[in-house]
Amino acid sequence: MLRSCVCLRSDGGSSSGGKRRSSSVEDASSCRSSEIERVGASMQTLGPNGQPHSAAGQTTTRASSLLQLFQRKGWCKHFRKPLRGMSASRAEKTIRAAILIQKWYRRHQAHREMKKRCNWQIFQNLEYASEQDQAELYKFFNDLIKHMPQAAGTKNQHHSSSITSVLEERDEILEEVGDVVRTKMELPLKKSHVEFLIDVFRKKRGNRLQPQLVAMILREAAKSLKQMPNIVMVSTAVSLQVTVCGDLHGKLDDLLVVLHKNGLPSASNPYVFNGDFVDRGKKGLEVLLLLLSLYLAFPNAVFLNRGNHEDSIMNARYGFIREVEGKYPRNHKRLLRLIDEVYRWLPLGSVLNNRVLIVHGGFSDSTSLDLIKSIDRGKYVSILRPPITDGEPLDKTEWQQIFDIMWSDPQAAQGCVPNTLRGAGCWFGPDTTELFLKRHRLSYVIRSHECKPNGHEFMHDNKVITIFSASNYYAMGSNKGAYMRLNNQLNPYFVQYISAASQTKKLSFRQRMGMVESSALKELAVRLREHRDELETEFRKYDPDDTGLISISKWCFVMEEITKLGLPWRLLRDRLAPGTDNQKVNYLTTLDLLDTDVILEAEADGTTVMDALYANKASLEAIFNIIDADNSGEITLDEFETAIDLLVAHMPGAYSKEEMLEKCRMMDLNGDGKVDLNEFLEAFRLSDMHRKQQQEADMRKRTATRSSVNQPHSESVAELANAISKNTLVIEQDIDPTDCEAKVIDPK
Repeated sequence: MLRSCVCLRSDGGSSSGGKRRSSSVEDASSCRSSEIERVGASMQTLGPNGQPHSAAGQTTTRASSLLQLFQRKGWCKHFRKPLRGMSASRAEKTIRAAILIQKWYRRHQAHREMKKRCNWQIFQNLEYASEQDQAELYKFFNDLIKHMPQAAGTKNQHHSSSITSVLEERDEILEEVGDVVRTKMELPLKKSHVEFLIDVFRKKRGNRLQPQLVAMILREAAKSLKQMPNIVMVSTAVSLQVTVCGDLHGKLDDLLVVLHKNGLPSASNPYVFNGDFVDRGKKGLEVLLLLLSLYLAFPNAVFLNRGNHEDSIMNARYGFIREVEGKYPRNHKRLLRLIDEVYRWLPLGSVLNNRVLIVHGGFSDSTSLDLIKSIDRGKYVSILRPPITDGEPLDKTEWQQIFDIMWSDPQAAQGCVPNTLRGAGCWFGPDTTELFLKRHRLSYVIRSHECKPNGHEFMHDNKVITIFSASNYYAMGSNKGAYMRLNNQLNPYFVQYISAASQTKKLSFRQRMGMVESSALKELAVRLREHRDELETEFRKYDPDDTGLISISKWCFVMEEITKLGLPWRLLRDRLAPGTDNQKVNYLTTLDLLDTDVILEAEADGTTVMDALYANKASLEAIFNIIDADNSGEITLDEFETAIDLLVAHMPGAYSKEEMLEKCRMMDLNGDGKVDLNEFLEAFRLSDMHRKQQQEADMRKRTATRSSVNQPHSESVAELANAISKNTLVIEQDIDPTDCEAKVIDPK
């Protein structure tokens, strides 16, 4: 076959000893193409009996591809005929080579898709597992109230009056140190003010507003939101269209892309922003302030719905509280109280043209919009904490109603069941959707709450639409964002985009996948750090000879048994235990990876459940008040015992009743036989301090042991840690909303 190839012929037809003219990929490609074309041409000159047609009066069309050759009827029979233009062996080799290339390509594509799905599963399962921890607090409160009903509804009266006074305070703002943008901004806000804020916020440096302006925006927005109903009615009668945006999660670059591509709000260009404005991203405060400024400047063209992250307990865990503390260290307490006031008065949803419901999460089979419309939403400063009741009995039904519309997700299966993945809300199926829409005379539902690879998704026969507006949510290149526009007939189309597009354009596909994979592994390793000692203990149970090696199946079993993350551990073995063979796993490399600097630094940047709980002292105060059944301001051992019975049922196997009673006695720091609120909070602080000191001591011990035996991190672990550190390094720069890739997607 190769002798007749043009690649081996000399120019001008002269012989050159059969040497190849060029070794380039292009020549090799043309060689294969010309071979295919010659075979196709010879096939087309054969008659039905295998004899060639006469050349006169006959046109010969050369086949342009192997596919055209294969599409001819009976093409394979021609290779058995004597006059076919080339030998059978050459044709067979050509076909086999093409099939081999096709198999290789399909295998390569399947491998890429598998890695992509694996990374996505890591991100999503970690996100939901983290939210499940927070939802446990809601369950604990719920169980406390269920088993101690006499304590519910009488605890937070003082809290109610203190929050009410927040909007009237004027003189507690202090000057901040460092770069602060000072300007005069008077109410009412106008379009020019919004444009000024956009210009300030998008800069890398000098992007902090003076705290007085921040407080003014928060205060005025809370006052205005307080006048809004729980479910806001939105109409396209004047505008003839409306834009709906999903989760932004502190991604200011995505919000600016939306405003750049779609224009600022106006009477002819209204917006609905569907919750989760803050947390996870580094610009949550700027996103919140800009949205509130848009709402104040264009009051009839901007509608804000509450999401499950508009909640101080969630903020304590996912970074927004720490962001506010870092940007306004002298005023963060005051500003956070104002932010809580904004949260409590955000509407719970919107209805478009009386036909489309827009809520953050979804609904359950017991959701009633009529009941939701009648709820006093101001009681729910935090959805995860018992509401402010002013002495009235707590209505758990309405609390559940709000929880379901904030936390629920759709599922493909029929029915409505508790959402075990998130630990809160429910999964609702197509039948639940059909009944809900019929009961409320709606056409379909728009919701957010879930990151989607393409920024949007249809479910339940197109009657549930998910919209997610934060691109690069998990990592650079991990997903696209989208916003949707609906016309007067409520027909939707989507604008899909990715921000900071120039950063990804410079990267090859392999580099982009490496960045996503490194981010996934980094988050997973930080989560595994929480169980590091448990993992080591379980690994060693299966390694009695202390070889450092266990079977793959046992390694996978231990990883899932300890973490309960539901991940494809066999696929992750090469990344979490690098340098091991196909028979055994060196579990020491897994533990070694968790002790590398890049993972320790990421862990230090994160926030544990205990950190979040102590940071949000209102939750601890609520627990104290519920346990304090007689409202004396002190907890007796008898009251503790009642709560312990519940804790033993709630956390079976954690501690015995006697151990818990002993811990309660230890909380009594002054020895008077009772525990007041200060002692209760101090006990949590000391317990958390001891936990952190113990972790640091264990880490120092492991480091000292490694140093004493001169055992550094293995080469494969060090190489992986360096790759994770390099691929997850984010260089902050000015935001350019024109630096994006966007395209319109019409579902029709």
